[in-house]
Amino acid sequence: MSFSNLGLSNEIIRAVTERGYTKPTPIQMQAIPAVLSGSDLLAGAQTGTGKTAGFTLPLLHRLSSDQNIKGTSNGYPPIRALILTPTRELAAQVEESVLSYGKYLKLNTMAMFGGVSINPQKRLLKGRVDILVATPGRLLDHVQQGTVNLSNIEVLVLDEADRMLDMGFICDIRRILSLLPKQRQNLLFFATFSDKIKALAAGLLNHPKMIEVARRNVTAETVTQKIYKVDRDRKRQLLTHLIQQDNWHQVLVFTRTKYGADRLVKQLIENRIQALAIHGNKSQSARTHALAKFKNGSLQVLVATDIAARGLDISELPHVVNFDLPNVPEDYVHRIGRTGRAGASGEAISLVCVDEYHLLADIEKLIEQRLPFEVVAGPGDNFDTKPKPITNERKHRPKGSKRQDRSTAKPSPQTSAKQSAPPTVIGGKKSDARPGASRRWAKRSR
Repeated sequence: MSFSNLGLSNEIIRAVTERGYTKPTPIQMQAIPAVLSGSDLLAGAQTGTGKTAGFTLPLLHRLSSDQNIKGTSNGYPPIRALILTPTRELAAQVEESVLSYGKYLKLNTMAMFGGVSINPQKRLLKGRVDILVATPGRLLDHVQQGTVNLSNIEVLVLDEADRMLDMGFICDIRRILSLLPKQRQNLLFFATFSDKIKALAAGLLNHPKMIEVARRNVTAETVTQKIYKVDRDRKRQLLTHLIQQDNWHQVLVFTRTKYGADRLVKQLIENRIQALAIHGNKSQSARTHALAKFKNGSLQVLVATDIAARGLDISELPHVVNFDLPNVPEDYVHRIGRTGRAGASGEAISLVCVDEYHLLADIEKLIEQRLPFEVVAGPGDNFDTKPKPITNERKHRPKGSKRQDRSTAKPSPQTSAKQSAPPTVIGGKKSDARPGASRRWAKRSR
């Protein structure tokens, strides 16, 4: 099977070939014909499997086949296709894909997101925009100011819909849906399936085709996963050791909070490791600059909150580190999905302290997999310490800083002592022990 067998135009095939793609991925082989047929679509696949091309290619074909432009409204020409994304980074990435695949077509595309001046976006909207890629918040800003025309949307795409729901965008999405024409094609793409996705699909899609190319909520086989049990106060030292000893040249590190990301960057720089952070408190120019340096290989470590778990597509990214485990287990799947993309191999390492055993148990339950576990012992470590509740961003926030990210989930309550008692550690050897009752830990230790 090749892209030429999927019914796409010669101009699109030419652009795809120039990108070096000759064979569609499983999600593309199923999604492209479904979109071209005009059906509503509910599609799920692991991160890094080519979902973006799965909807951009047939969308470009459909719009380029019908170039009839309808009248303007309030001086703003109508937009024909709307792609909603949860983050600025993903919006920019999707726009880049649309521009690349549609380079030989007479279609105009623009990205719309916050963190930058709204005025240049207003000027662009006065011209012809066929495809609009937008985050919900900035789109509603334009709606309020009357600077965007959504009256003739032919196709609506919700990209990474599960993440948008996790980030609390459901009210914004419903408001946007109320502004669109009832007769349109709806495409809903997700990486992890949930009851929220079911509910959204039931109210949005009309007799949709359902595509799932992999078992739900699973991690890619191309990603090697490791868990390092470490004292809560030695995570930074262990991360520094791994980066320097193994000469990691490109590593994406996830922290739970914005404050933690900034603090870790400062500590890495003190250890002569080049690092920058991206999170909700950073300006868009700072985030764009950090991502550009990381993608071109001039930045060794990028430290991020979950804002980068979606929308960061780097070819052959070798390492992802969970400095903190996420509060939401699905976010683990998205985080480590930044490596091992498009068939390449990758490594995902999680540094887990006693406070996070219950989070690890939730992750393993979700992915239905027991992860290799290694105890990393060092001088002064105390693995018999009692777990502490995981503090949220507000308690750590410096005076005068902004409020917590919408994307930061509320911390899980502390589990009981019985559920989170640590194992008995013998030296620094590998252990296959797991968080659980203290008796189970003791039995495995023996």
